[in-house]
Amino acid sequence: MSAHTSTGSDTATNVTARAVNTVAWLSAADTAIVVPVYQRQYRWDIGRCEQLLTDVRAVADRHDRHTHFLGSILSVTSSDPTVDGLGELVLIDGQQRITTLMLLAAAVQHTLLAAGDPSPADGVVGEIEHLLVRAAGDDRPARTKLRPHDAWAEVFERVVLGRPAGDAGPDADSSFDDNYAFFRSQISPAEAPHIWRGLSKLEHVAISLAANANAQQIFESLNSTGEPLRDHELIHNYVLMGLSSAAQHHVENTYWAPIERCTGDAIGRFWRHYLVMATGREVALNRDGSGERSVYDAFQQRFPRLDRATLDDHAAQWLACAQVYQVLLEPDREPDPRIARQLHGINVFGPGTYPLVMRVYRDYRTGVLDAEALVRTLEQLQALLLRRTVVEIGISRLVARLCRASEAGLDALVRAMARITPSDERVRVALKYRPLPHAGYVLGRLAGVDRVGDLDVEHVFPLAPSDHWTGDGVREWADYTEDEQNSHRALAQTLGNLTLLEIPLADRADELSYPDKRDAVYPHSAVRATADLAHQPTWGTAAIAARTARLTADLLRIWARPGADLGIPIDDDGLTPVLDAVRRRGWPRGWEREFDYVEYRGEHWEVHDVKYLFNRVFKRLWADARPDVEVFIGRRGGPIFPAPAWNGQWDTLDGGRHLYMGWDAKYMLTAVQDVLDEAGVAAEVYVKYSYIGELM
Repeated sequence: MSAHTSTGSDTATNVTARAVNTVAWLSAADTAIVVPVYQRQYRWDIGRCEQLLTDVRAVADRHDRHTHFLGSILSVTSSDPTVDGLGELVLIDGQQRITTLMLLAAAVQHTLLAAGDPSPADGVVGEIEHLLVRAAGDDRPARTKLRPHDAWAEVFERVVLGRPAGDAGPDADSSFDDNYAFFRSQISPAEAPHIWRGLSKLEHVAISLAANANAQQIFESLNSTGEPLRDHELIHNYVLMGLSSAAQHHVENTYWAPIERCTGDAIGRFWRHYLVMATGREVALNRDGSGERSVYDAFQQRFPRLDRATLDDHAAQWLACAQVYQVLLEPDREPDPRIARQLHGINVFGPGTYPLVMRVYRDYRTGVLDAEALVRTLEQLQALLLRRTVVEIGISRLVARLCRASEAGLDALVRAMARITPSDERVRVALKYRPLPHAGYVLGRLAGVDRVGDLDVEHVFPLAPSDHWTGDGVREWADYTEDEQNSHRALAQTLGNLTLLEIPLADRADELSYPDKRDAVYPHSAVRATADLAHQPTWGTAAIAARTARLTADLLRIWARPGADLGIPIDDDGLTPVLDAVRRRGWPRGWEREFDYVEYRGEHWEVHDVKYLFNRVFKRLWADARPDVEVFIGRRGGPIFPAPAWNGQWDTLDGGRHLYMGWDAKYMLTAVQDVLDEAGVAAEVYVKYSYIGELM
């Protein structure tokens, strides 16, 4: 295809585009690509590399006619005579993909060379050489086909050409090293030709710009042509793509459309919560709440292959969970009023615990739990949520660990909740001085009122008293000392100063002093706790404190700490289970302190960053649980190897094995989590984020 200028001539073109085989395009003798200085640095992480390698393997397994489409690559021919060589292409869009393909191809070539097998590797090695290296000419040296930013060009060339680190100066950490090391760790000599077969089946659209083309406008058009697909839309495409038309209609009508009807606008959130429930791992979100495809990526990891034979079983499970989710969104759909009441209570705290509630409610529907066990579990969960909210230690990032615990049964779940539920003493102190959270919900339960829609939260001492307000009918507010006023204001939103009042009565009480409300308003309330205030002669800080103490006793009884009789210690130090840890930036380079410490099976480790944690965990498990580590290595292809097979940071283990330390931090953290899980000790390992780590 081509795009024409507006000069009136049908032959003047500024843009040409053609579908090409990617390897053939890169291997052409005259191909040389320069990354301009205005482009961002190379930043693909190992997760993106892993997906690319999965795609390459998949297309390699398929029939010769099948190819894999990479998208479009946008470039313009350089007119700068000072650029190294002649006929170079300036890469406008596609740097990340092309760079990663070069690193993968180099890993394949170096794996074959290291194996020393002359057949059939020689042919593949030579083919890859044409892709990676532009041969020397009369006026130019042999160089890599791709030239990144000048600051990283030598590092990239060292990695791709397999040169010793010393040739490129200081061995600075780079994504080139990280991703190349990942590919080397995953590709065996036996598989290398197969990976090359997959690479040779990649295609892209090569878009070439003439000198008069507006490169920025074309780049923006390619990258801003519409609203990006959301996670659930990507999942939808992933599930249906590759099915026959008849199978697509079957899955769409039987499963997907009913899932959409059950979840409505919350379908994206449903998939995230479903995956947390199914995997027992958090699906990370950004600060703005977006997942940046994290939900879709987690779905792909959970279901790497969806073949027609198993799709119906999986889809039936998705639909069953969506039907459960619909009840969580609309609790009145539940016919048992006791359970509906508990689900309404859960919703007071938001949908953060839906993955766990989905699991236990699904168990109730399938007969695994009876109604009494479900009600008791939901009560205990609300106690956990309310108590943590009262003491202001947060309720986020709790649900994955509880989902993991629930897999071992209700007793294990109760123990997990008990560990992170604040004690009676801590809650009692907080209620004395802190504003009561979710006041309508709490006061309603304390007063035995199921629905509080027709009731207002009444502040007995008002938030903004007039100068004439009085608590005893004698002294007016204007006569209170500054300390007395401050003491009253400090307790205005605490439990003892709050009650529920019918809306018409609340309108009458709006600007009344306490004696007037006591005599003319409170006696007419049907809420017993409010009517009882008519017997309180005066109102002030002493009365508020006494009422707080009485109501706190009721609150601690209604929302009792789960498993209080089990003697389980409470984690008051804000420890995060290692399986729930997320990568945070921590201090600037050279001052890293992401963690204050790590608790490893009761041991206190002075470990402050992910890299050190990675090293220490693998060394410890290599000594304590080597068979489990061997299983992990066999499945993941690293990070322990028989020999240092490429340049980079290595550490030596017992038995002549070597631990590669050059991974990116995200990969290291994931590897730590997975190997601890494999060894069965992940539940006994916690991290304590540093102050700056929490902020990051």
